Amino acid sequence: MANKSDKFKRIAEKRVNLVLDKMRLIGNLSDTRYYEYSNEDAQKVVRALKKGLNEIDSKFKAKKKTDTNSFTFK
Repeated sequence: MANKSDKFKRIAEKRVNLVLDKMRLIGNLSDTRYYEYSNEDAQKVVRALKKGLNEIDSKFKAKKKTDTNSFTFK
């Protein structure tokens, strides 16, 4: 059985590559030969993607949550 680090790397590589591929497809929507959109629509897409990335970043930066309702003398 792989350790937690190996498991993380294996799964992260697959998931990140899937997301990068989807981002490339979203980028294809900017081709005005096939699509029509307003600047506002484009900014909504970009903001949604940035928000999602910021949420991921926050999760990686968050410290481990502790149970604040427990008592200890430590």
